[in-house]
Amino acid sequence: MSQPLGKKLFRSRPVQFVLALVLAGYMKLVKHTTRWRVEGLEVVEPIWAGGEGVIGALWHSRVLMTIAGWPTDQPPTKQPPSMLISLSPDGAFISRATRMLGMGVIRGSAANRKKSSKNKGGVSAFRKMMAHIEAGGCLAITPDGPRGPRMRASLGAVQLAAKTGAPILCFAWSTNAAKFLSSWDRFCLPLPFGRGVIVWQGPIWVPKDADEQTLEAKRQQMENQLTQATQRADQACGHDKIEPDAEVNP
Repeated sequence: MSQPLGKKLFRSRPVQFVLALVLAGYMKLVKHTTRWRVEGLEVVEPIWAGGEGVIGALWHSRVLMTIAGWPTDQPPTKQPPSMLISLSPDGAFISRATRMLGMGVIRGSAANRKKSSKNKGGVSAFRKMMAHIEAGGCLAITPDGPRGPRMRASLGAVQLAAKTGAPILCFAWSTNAAKFLSSWDRFCLPLPFGRGVIVWQGPIWVPKDADEQTLEAKRQQMENQLTQATQRADQACGHDKIEPDAEVNP
């Protein structure tokens, strides 16, 4: 069955290029017109200074301003940043926009703790992520993406940390000028010319020989820290706390 005309047009290369250009431009506008305050620099600066591979975890709702937290255009960072983006057709223009902002892209999905063997592109993406981190890169990953449940972390980032020996840094941001969408993740759309807060927590280290119980404990630690950081940033910007979806059984 052929695709509807609107969807076919949306996924055409010229339209995706224009969308990516607009998205990248908007992200730059928000980044440079927002007065940012950073909490937790004592957490992240030693990691920057070390120059080793690192995993940056953030909730899917905050993916739009990943560039605000990681200084891609100036010192002190030495780690080239890349972002994990899903293989869905809608992820294509997001990938283009990410590259326009100077970040690398790895297409695929992190392992899902319930359906890891069926995860589209998961095995190939996991290998690419490992290679990027082991080469000294930073990988940004959304543990509740691409479809949720909201603010409930899969095991992917924790398994990656165990395999590579890299720390996990938990990252969140919010702005006082923002709209929260009614999507599954309560996506945060920041507006320009506002005040912003960035919160770092961690680092979380996962032993290479971690057993299933240890991996689950680290997953829970990451989930808790991400939620705490996100709620802290939102409240600092005058917004109500967003609560995670009801817990799911692994």
